[in-house]
Amino acid sequence: MFQKHSHQLFSKHYPLIAVLLGFFLIAISMGPYETLDTELEYNTTRGVLRWGFPYLDRHGEPYTDSYGDLFNIPPLGFYTQALIFKLFGENLTNGVFLVTIFGLGIAVMIYKLGKLFYNESAGIFAAAFFALTPWALILTRALLVDTQCLLLSLIYLYIGILAIKNNSVKLALISGIFFGASFLTKQYAVFMLIPLLFFYILHRPKNFKTICYQVVLFCLPVLIFSLLWYQLIIGQDLFYLLQHNDFKDYNFPNVIPTYSFVPYFLVNYGLGLFFCVAVVLSLFITVFFWKRLPRDSIFSDLVCIVTILFMVGLVLYLAVNLNLKAPYTSSIKYLYHSLPFFSLLAGSLIIKSKILLETAKKAVHGINHVLCCLGLAALILLIFTVFSNMITIRELTQFSYLIFRVQPGLDVGYSFYVNTSMNGSVVLLIIQIVGFLLILSVLLLISQKSVSCFYREKKKKNR
Repeated sequence: MFQKHSHQLFSKHYPLIAVLLGFFLIAISMGPYETLDTELEYNTTRGVLRWGFPYLDRHGEPYTDSYGDLFNIPPLGFYTQALIFKLFGENLTNGVFLVTIFGLGIAVMIYKLGKLFYNESAGIFAAAFFALTPWALILTRALLVDTQCLLLSLIYLYIGILAIKNNSVKLALISGIFFGASFLTKQYAVFMLIPLLFFYILHRPKNFKTICYQVVLFCLPVLIFSLLWYQLIIGQDLFYLLQHNDFKDYNFPNVIPTYSFVPYFLVNYGLGLFFCVAVVLSLFITVFFWKRLPRDSIFSDLVCIVTILFMVGLVLYLAVNLNLKAPYTSSIKYLYHSLPFFSLLAGSLIIKSKILLETAKKAVHGINHVLCCLGLAALILLIFTVFSNMITIRELTQFSYLIFRVQPGLDVGYSFYVNTSMNGSVVLLIIQIVGFLLILSVLLLISQKSVSCFYREKKKKNR
């Protein structure tokens, strides 16, 4: 009986399991990736083990210029890593492995959000797109707190949406606790308030008392956590967060940021050309064929694009208008919270394609050919995106140094050193290929179902 139940459970969740296993195999065949930030965060975690607080440990007595100089970075990520170091040993491998597990958690949450926003197929495609994006893979193999922050942020967003839809005060409190934890990991956690606010505007409870309870219980944990840490423990006020060097360091005089630096990063490094085209096509279908799409799908697209535009707009303002160096050169980190929404928009192409193909069967002659071509083009683009990212991943694993440029012709951007490149390793190559095949098999299976459904119906009609 147990064996039968396990088999049914595995069959039901096979697509997600295959994507996660594929993601894990591809990830462990890459990196670890190191940069100045990973070194600082590693040494700060050592400071937690040595002094109980995230001081920067430089393998000796603290220098006067470094002792406590990372206090304006939220501490939770360092304590999480310190716990792993305490349990399993203090080394880079253990730290990066934990980050990789967080990356798997992000893929799960993108799947669940995709299922909530669109349907299960879109959730699988969105999770797979995230898993096959070099942007995500590299940050999943680098000792940075960004991945932990994104995971906690997606959890509070998901639970918050459930709280709104179910008018639940209890879920609002749980979501608020995760919000507090994510904010205490990195301030980027506030970005997920944008989609949550959209859902609240649409589905907010009609009972004013319930609204007050939900808002108060959601906001209370982050206020308590922040006051405890910043005021009671380290003796600073909340504005101490704004004293981070990211808000002080300006670009060099010979570097002039332009508004094109974000699109350049996304097309050439962050997402890739085909991924960007998939996102554009997804929005194109929504704009011009919105009457044929489910209302919830249109609203979900709106949530995704507004969230992306807000994050991109803020980064552009900080980098171009305020001339701040970090938002400009570190787009890979500043825009990281937008990656799930790019993945969701691209992943939704699978259901839009199916809807267009089904509509083409009933549409009048002429328009049916347009719908059919557009639906098939969406499917083909999905597969091209996957293959394109696989090729990019293979190329990246051959290098010992990577730089994510934000301006053509200049070495301006975020760079990584690769601890052990895959070049020449047959074992790592096999592991990576198995990971590719697992993900690809699932996506081809889902795509085949959409196409076969269309052609099956078409044959019946011809008869």
